[in-house]
Amino acid sequence: MALDSVPSSERVHITFIGMRNAGKSSLMNAVIGQDLSVVSPVKGTTTDPVRKSMELLPVGPVVMIDTPGLDDEGELGALRAGKARRMLERTDAAVIVIDSTEPLPSMAADLIRRIQGMGIPYTIALSKSDLADGEYPHAADLLQLGVPSSSIVAVSAADGSGITRLKERIAEGIGREDGERTIARDLFSPHDTVMLVVPIDKAAPKGRLILPQQQTIRDILDGDGRCVIVKESEVADTLSAMPHKPRLVITDSQVFGAVSAAVPDDIPLTSFSILFARYKGSLESAVKGVAALRTLPDGAGILISEGCTHHRQCGDIGTEKIPRWIKEHTGRDFRFSFSSGTGFPEDLGEYSLIVHCGGCMLTEREMRWRYRCASDQGVPITNYGILIAYVHGILDRSLSVFPSLQDYLQR
Repeated sequence: MALDSVPSSERVHITFIGMRNAGKSSLMNAVIGQDLSVVSPVKGTTTDPVRKSMELLPVGPVVMIDTPGLDDEGELGALRAGKARRMLERTDAAVIVIDSTEPLPSMAADLIRRIQGMGIPYTIALSKSDLADGEYPHAADLLQLGVPSSSIVAVSAADGSGITRLKERIAEGIGREDGERTIARDLFSPHDTVMLVVPIDKAAPKGRLILPQQQTIRDILDGDGRCVIVKESEVADTLSAMPHKPRLVITDSQVFGAVSAAVPDDIPLTSFSILFARYKGSLESAVKGVAALRTLPDGAGILISEGCTHHRQCGDIGTEKIPRWIKEHTGRDFRFSFSSGTGFPEDLGEYSLIVHCGGCMLTEREMRWRYRCASDQGVPITNYGILIAYVHGILDRSLSVFPSLQDYLQR
């Protein structure tokens, strides 16, 4: 698969992380074969995460990320270090860069423990090996932390030694099995027809489809299915003209009500949002979370969060439509807050419910982290599509393709 054909959210994210001046930037430059990150002997040269897409065999398309030093100082330094730690929430593999000419910093030891606790595959890169006098004298400290010797690689950005082995070790540690994940392929048989309902409104990107729609089309074609793509106003006429019923109808959540009325009950109906919640591993939690609307008291805080940033327009789904639908459904007033992009708050104490977008621009690990944050703090979380179907009274039908989840709506 071509590098530029893979969405960033679907690429493996590999983060280079460690102390200031440990050689992170030089090492990442050596791995990607370009002078992308600025390199300087001055500590704290990297002030923001730097990303570069590349092909890493046999893994495929990846995103390499250089980060600020964790030991950065001062008020700004603390913010930079916080950005570096935050990258771990969305990374698929970490390269912990340790200066082989120095003792193991206690902060690096803490970092290793944290990454181990998060279950992130990692490699220890002992940098500046060309300057080290023999083997790393503090290797025993790493082994005592439970670091396998096979995960420790001595490298030098200056003379290139160990770079090939580092790439191999990163690939070995990742071991992804993306071929097992599907969006809709398991819901139909080869040669079945699947209808996709794609509204074209003023918020739609001109000249193209949004990412979940593109990925769903590709997934159906990969499963040897047939796609029929229509706008919401053409659903009834298209169904009447088809010689055989579609095996499945997938719709954009915003037109769920109209599509549900046009699609006969004997044709399974679901949404892109529901399918992508399953794809990102959050569907069950999202179905459980939406039930919180039944008991939310007047004045409760609701966070509406989007994983991407875009220009807000009149009638925006996150800031206007969803708050209005929630109020109309419950008859109560709530305190709505909004976040977008990477601005998901770590402290969720002021919220009684989180309504998240489908996360098409976020990695699976990032989405799982956000849902885990909510779970750990006892805050119910759901997504746009599930909430929209719920407040319009058609969630039970939209989950008919996943009958085990319908039970949550009766509790």
